Amino acid sequence: MAPNLNHRLVGYTPAVLSLFRFVNGLLFAGYGSMILFGWPVRTTHAVEFGAWPGWYAGVIELVTGLLIAAGLFTRAAAFLASGTMAVAYLWIHQPRSLWPIGDAPGGNSGTPAILFCFGFFLLVFAGAGRYSIDALRGKG
Repeated sequence: MAPNLNHRLVGYTPAVLSLFRFVNGLLFAGYGSMILFGWPVRTTHAVEFGAWPGWYAGVIELVTGLLIAAGLFTRAAAFLASGTMAVAYLWIHQPRSLWPIGDAPGGNSGTPAILFCFGFFLLVFAGAGRYSIDALRGKG
């Protein structure tokens, strides 16, 4: 059964990779938009224009998220986004607690940062997928 299932699913890999890239990019851009513009939901604390590191993180999240969602310069954008999330985890979350699952004091709420970091790291190596601007440009 497993070889038959593998054979049937392998043909969907390019489409599912493109869907993964698109969804993760949009979610990441949503976090950046929330930091910069208070949209689609407001943050619990406002980030002032130019404030380090929050405002710059918001810009990186919005820009790289939109590039990744569109599949444009995906590998470079994903590399920057992955590194940003690694830094966010190490600077913001990890000092609170070692365990990423759950809120303080037991956890550090860092699970989204870890998931984004490794999801984007995957895209650095896997590329944008078949349904992307990079693929249309022959760079996918």
